[in-house]
Amino acid sequence: MSVYTCCFRYLCGSTPRTSVPVHALPNIVLDTTNMGHEVVIVKSGLRICGTGAALGNTPILQNKAYFEVKLQQSGVWGVGIASRAAELDRVPLGSDTHSWVLCSDGVLRHNAEEPHRLAAHPQEGDVLGVSFDHVELNFYINGKNTNTPLTGFKGPLYPVLYVDEGAILDVVFSNFSYPPPTGFDAIMVEKSLLGHD
Repeated sequence: MSVYTCCFRYLCGSTPRTSVPVHALPNIVLDTTNMGHEVVIVKSGLRICGTGAALGNTPILQNKAYFEVKLQQSGVWGVGIASRAAELDRVPLGSDTHSWVLCSDGVLRHNAEEPHRLAAHPQEGDVLGVSFDHVELNFYINGKNTNTPLTGFKGPLYPVLYVDEGAILDVVFSNFSYPPPTGFDAIMVEKSLLGHD
C-alpha cells in the first residue's frame, strides 16, 4: 500500500482518500407539513392516528412503486394516492379529483364516484399493499390482488393515508410483509430532490 501511496502522492500531489463520503438517503415518511390539522403522526413518521389525512414526504416518480399499510386499529380509514391539492382535513378522501383511495368500508373512491366495492372488507391486523405505475393503482390484502384497479391520474402524486373514529395505520415504505408485484419496488427518492454536491 505504501508504494501506491507514494506513487499517487508523486503523480497527483496528494494522498489518496481512504474513504468516500456517503450521503444518507432521506427516509420516506408521512409528511408533517402536509397533513390535516387534527392528525397525529408518531413512530418516526410511520404511524397515523387522530382525524384527517397525511401525504408521504416524497412524490411517486418512478415507473412502478409499491408500499404497504398495516391496519393496527379499526375505525374509519383510507389508503391510496393523492396530489397536494387534496383536502387533508376532510374524511373520507376520494370525494374530489385529487385523491384515489381504498376506504375502510371496502369501497374504492375517486371524484365522489365508487368504481369498485370489495367483497370482503379489510380487517384489523391486515396488511394492505398499494402498487402504482402511473396507469393503474392496485390494492392488495395480505398479498392478494383485489383486482380493482383505479385509473385516470394527473400531476405529481404522493402516498396518502387518512384516519378517523379511532383508526390507527402504520405505513411501510421498505422491508415489506409481502413481496411487491413483479417489476414493482419501494418508492425511491429522485436524485434531483437530494441536491447536488
